Amino acid sequence: MRILSRFMAAASDERQFPTTDLPEIAFLGRSNVGKSSLINSLVGNKIARTSSTPGRTRSINFFEIRWPGKPKPEIIFTDLPGYGYAKVSREVAQQWPDFIEPYLKQRAPLALCLVLIDSNIPPQESDLQLMDFLRAASRPFVVVATKSDRLSGNQLTTSMQTLSQTFHAPRLLLYSAKTGTGRDQLWQEIRAAASAFSQPNIASPALRNRGA
Repeated sequence: MRILSRFMAAASDERQFPTTDLPEIAFLGRSNVGKSSLINSLVGNKIARTSSTPGRTRSINFFEIRWPGKPKPEIIFTDLPGYGYAKVSREVAQQWPDFIEPYLKQRAPLALCLVLIDSNIPPQESDLQLMDFLRAASRPFVVVATKSDRLSGNQLTTSMQTLSQTFHAPRLLLYSAKTGTGRDQLWQEIRAAASAFSQPNIASPALRNRGA
């Protein structure tokens, strides 16, 4: 099903964050992890720019998400700048205090962080540091292993075991933007987090595992 989506705003300073009371789902990951492709595959539309050059996103991009037949948007996707790519890592690191860190620490509507990691490569220290940061900030998160279609069954099983053990991730989902593997499961996590934000007595799996 194609989800209705619309670009809302781009912010490279916390003063540019839009005012909203809708639950926000943040997408974070290394510059070449396939973040834009995953976002586009979730909504069935090219709302996030994909590029052969890692590190092109230099702002937090906000997108309104609305289900067909609904009169108003129900959630917001936020696409954060990638990290870990040698040519841009220093610049991105310098941006954190300006708007990325305030967003992750202080943004009231932030309901869930999706930490994207590449299932094809060994665990990365920068990903571990991000998860430690989110735990310290008491932000619920789900780890999503992208590009799962590039590995065989045995390779994928080994990769998932290694990633899960290294990151101590209670929630680790497989995803492929190419085949759609994991799309329904990830939408379940997103909707559960959005419901928990709107109705605090409802706890999603990610919220139950907060700080794990």
